[in-house]
Amino acid sequence: MAEIKVEGLRHVYSAGTPFEKVALDGIDLEIPQGQLIGIIGHTGSGKSTFIQHLNALLPPTEGKIYVGGKNINADKYARKAVKGEVGLVFQYPEYQLFEETVYKDIAFGPRNLKLAEDEIDTRVREAAGFVSVDEALFERSPLELSGGQKRRVAIAGVIAMRPGVLILDEPTAGLDPVGCRQILSNILSYREKTGATVIVISHNMDDVARLAERILVFNHGRIVMDGAPDEVFSDPARLIGIGLSVPHATEIAMELRSRGVALPDAIYTHNQLKAAILAAKGAGAC
Repeated sequence: MAEIKVEGLRHVYSAGTPFEKVALDGIDLEIPQGQLIGIIGHTGSGKSTFIQHLNALLPPTEGKIYVGGKNINADKYARKAVKGEVGLVFQYPEYQLFEETVYKDIAFGPRNLKLAEDEIDTRVREAAGFVSVDEALFERSPLELSGGQKRRVAIAGVIAMRPGVLILDEPTAGLDPVGCRQILSNILSYREKTGATVIVISHNMDDVARLAERILVFNHGRIVMDGAPDEVFSDPARLIGIGLSVPHATEIAMELRSRGVALPDAIYTHNQLKAAILAAKGAGAC
C-alpha cells in the first residue's frame, strides 16, 4: 500500500513535430493510501494519459511521480517494480484475454513473477473470489464466457498481482445494468478487504456518484475540480459547461429547481433526491 504523489507532471505527444499535442500540463496531486478516486472528463481531456503515468507505462515529459515515496521513473528497476504495485485495467480488458483457460489467464501475471505453483494457485483463487468468478469456470476457455464474466476474469488477472493501487479505465463500459452492478460491487469488495487505493475512470456519472469518495475533473490536460462528490456535483452548470453530463438525480433536481421547487444544491443520488423531494413536500414547497 502506498501514497501517490505527482509533482509538475507534463506530457507532450509527438514533441517537436507538427503533430505536437500537450496532453497533460502541470498536474500536482496527492492521493492518500486507501482512497477511492473517480476521474471524469471529456474525451481527450488527459484522463487515460494520466493513469498510464502512474505505473510508468508512459514516461513524463516533465515532472515526477512517487509511489510509496519512491520515484517510479528513477531507473529501469523502479519502472519494473511499480508495475507490481500499481495494477492497471484498460478499457475493454476482455479483448486482452488470450490463454486457453480462465485459470491460466488469471495466473499469467503471478506466473511471470516466478512464484511457486502453490502461491500462484492461492492468488488465482483469491482473485477469482474477489470478482465473483466461480471456480467451476477455471477450465473453460475465456472465449466461451459472457461479456460480464470476461470482464471479471480480466480484472482478476490484475488483482492476482495483489496491487496496492488498482486503476480501472471505464470498467462498466458496454455492460448491461446487472453486469455494471456486479463489477462495481467487486471493485468495492477488493478495496474493502485489502485497503488498496482504487482509481476509476468513467463517463457514467451515476457510477462515479455511487462509487467515489473523491472526484478529479480533467479538462484540457489539467485538473479543474478536485473534491468530494457533494462538492463537485453541487456545481452541475460548470460540469455541463466543460462538456460533461451529470448524474440522473442531479438532472432531475435541476429541472425541479427550475420549476420553483426548493431543493439542496448537492443532489447526486436517487436516495438523496427522494429524501429532498419528501422534505420539500412536507414543507409545502411542492
